[in-house]
Amino acid sequence: MPGAELHLLAGSGPAESPAEAGPSGAAPDLGVVKDLATDDRSSPRVRVVDAALRCMGRHGTHKTTVDDIAREAGVSRATLYRTFPGGKDAVIDAVVETEVARFFSGLAVVMGEAHDLEDVLVAGIVAAANRLSSHEALAYLLAHEPDVILPHLAFAEMDRVLLAASAFTAPFFGRWLDPDQSARAAEWAVRIVVSYLATPKAGADLTCEADARHLVSTFVIPGIEALRTAGDLR
Repeated sequence: MPGAELHLLAGSGPAESPAEAGPSGAAPDLGVVKDLATDDRSSPRVRVVDAALRCMGRHGTHKTTVDDIAREAGVSRATLYRTFPGGKDAVIDAVVETEVARFFSGLAVVMGEAHDLEDVLVAGIVAAANRLSSHEALAYLLAHEPDVILPHLAFAEMDRVLLAASAFTAPFFGRWLDPDQSARAAEWAVRIVVSYLATPKAGADLTCEADARHLVSTFVIPGIEALRTAGDLR
């Protein structure tokens, strides 16, 4: 995507790190988190971004034009350029930033409502899997324009995505785990979602809470308990 850097994710998480969670592993005060999927659709900027997203879901980035986006948004070409002087590239960058913010705001809502470690893992995995697997623009790009997405999921770029996503989710585990354990659990959860999306497996539908809970209780929680035991022995 022109100019779209996935390391923007690194600035999307809660302000406090797990180490700053406070006494007795208390969760950071995240305040009232709004799911940005319900943000104001009336502003020209949001209308253009949402229109571009719909166009990308139908035609991808290469075939979508400024005129397509303006027509879909119900604005003039001049209004689009006033809102995004950089034209199509600027609109696509805004789509990436907006969708990243919406994705993580949605995760924050469901993970913040969890009542125990298993629940927060399941809630985060299911929400992420549902959002990503049902994302029409992402699905189109993976199927028809993989050159736009795959470079961000290879080697060092993938490490950056994992680091950013793990840094966002780790504080939500701070109510039950120490900082090192939180970071490890967050990385595992992110890797599970990425692996599932890349190669879905029968009997492991992570959009289904029952399947996700079985995976978490069978494999992830025992791994975390092993980390706790190793920490106690040090």
